[in-house]
Amino acid sequence: MNKTILFAAFFLLAAAVSCKEENIGPAMENYPPEITFDSEDNIYTVKAGKEIRIAPTVSNAENAVYSWRTETGTLSEDSVFVYVFDEPGQVFVTLTVATEYGQDSEEIRIDVASLVIPEISLTVPDGGYNIALGSELKIIPAVRHGDVSVFSWKVNDIEVSSGPEYLFVGETIGTFDVEFTATAEDGSDMKAFAVNVLDPSEIPFEWTFESDEFNVSLGRRIRIRPYNIKNAEGAVYSWSVDGEEVQSGSEDMFIFEASEEGVYKVTATMSNSTVKVDKHLTVNVCPVEGTYRRPSTGNADWDRVYEFLPAPGQFVNENYTATTMEEAIQYAEGRLEAQQYVSLGGFGGYIVIGFDHSVENSGSYDFQIIGNSFDGSSEPGIVWVMQDENGNGLPDDTWYELKGSEYGKPETISDYEVTYYRPSAPQMPVQWTDNLGNSGEIDYLAAFHRQDYYYPAWVEDDTYVLKGTRLEPRTEMITENYWVNNEYEWGYADNFSPIDRLTDDDNYNAGANANHFRISDAVTFDGQPANLEYIDFIKVVTGVNVKAGWLGENSTEVFGARDYHLVPKE
Repeated sequence: MNKTILFAAFFLLAAAVSCKEENIGPAMENYPPEITFDSEDNIYTVKAGKEIRIAPTVSNAENAVYSWRTETGTLSEDSVFVYVFDEPGQVFVTLTVATEYGQDSEEIRIDVASLVIPEISLTVPDGGYNIALGSELKIIPAVRHGDVSVFSWKVNDIEVSSGPEYLFVGETIGTFDVEFTATAEDGSDMKAFAVNVLDPSEIPFEWTFESDEFNVSLGRRIRIRPYNIKNAEGAVYSWSVDGEEVQSGSEDMFIFEASEEGVYKVTATMSNSTVKVDKHLTVNVCPVEGTYRRPSTGNADWDRVYEFLPAPGQFVNENYTATTMEEAIQYAEGRLEAQQYVSLGGFGGYIVIGFDHSVENSGSYDFQIIGNSFDGSSEPGIVWVMQDENGNGLPDDTWYELKGSEYGKPETISDYEVTYYRPSAPQMPVQWTDNLGNSGEIDYLAAFHRQDYYYPAWVEDDTYVLKGTRLEPRTEMITENYWVNNEYEWGYADNFSPIDRLTDDDNYNAGANANHFRISDAVTFDGQPANLEYIDFIKVVTGVNVKAGWLGENSTEVFGARDYHLVPKE
């Protein structure tokens, strides 16, 4: 009995040793092949550009023929699958093993992941950064895969930091070569640039005016004020009208008022211990209000888009191409005519719309702006209005803000400015800085909006500045990944107002719905009632600088505007 068992065991061992192929199980005569993979659920992962090797176990594979196929063709005819996929994505591969006794097929899924190679985005001025002796420069690059990268900062080949950002201190005059390197498991990226530490007298003064020419009706005042002021330490501002100095001091704005119609030449001068700069402006004092008032045509709807300049955002450049302001206007007009919205992007993005008649001030609600707010989704737009004071049919006159419920509150910031920086690589966030010393990013949302750039393609410069009134955000995360943008009481576009929507409809489906506005809420630059009898143009500006997690930036949406006096009432 024991000898019989020993002989049987020896026979089985000999049969197992005689199997000739690696990963091929013992042959069973007249049975078809049987495939077994070593991955649970038959799922494998590999990175694009890297080799994957899959060696299944196949029993009954004597003289077998192998075929590894996708829907596009055969990838391999070897028993072991060795391949390099160039592009990320999911690939379904079917292995078929056939012998004279039959065949077996099994499908596997190969998840091809992108290589984790950092990519740096940092907008550097031509020639490098210029800073004054004794000042500081905070450098904050955006880095794709920065969360899994290590960093190195070198100044003149000496490593000075390993953090994601660097504070350069201008201690001595000279040019310093800076290198920033980000390294991850599959590669690295490097950005090299210069920082020039200069004597303060060598730093150029910069300022920007809204226009070289201003228009205002007789009897009104306007404020002329530069923005984006740089390198103005110790500045004295002087203002002259028709060659006569009328104001001088540290105040960087001038209130202009004239007693007669006409053309006035205004010169703004900035001077300090190192530089003197002049800016020549023209102020046209136009006929009194009402001279160019246009009668009603019976058309309630907006008539024309004059400007469309969004801040960077997830809907910018998506499914349209615009390389000039004219093309951007055509896009915006087409969207509004089709009763679709345009997105104004992050803070400061705006659209200017006009009517084919003057909209009268009734003392009550005078016009509507259509957005798509609903409970938990308010993305408020500040509304500005303008009369055609010079009668040329263009919005080149004086803008007046419509005060809303947040106007004048300590947390509401007037003359807020944000500078946006063009990314130096596609599919990267857009960096920004503001005039309060803050910085941040408009996130790139690859899961939802995959156009290469969120920076408007029709902006030629690598930076641009948007400004206006900023509201305190009311964005909050209720639970993990559940964000809400709470409403404001009244006075803002695309806002789920309990007052000026004039309806109790909760707009659950996020359809187009209107906020209503009073021309009588228009105020001057110093908060006084503007007392406008009518308006011709409307500007809507995104009024918050905030993002709601995975939802991205708050961006006002606009479907159009209507003269409420001409809208049929139920």
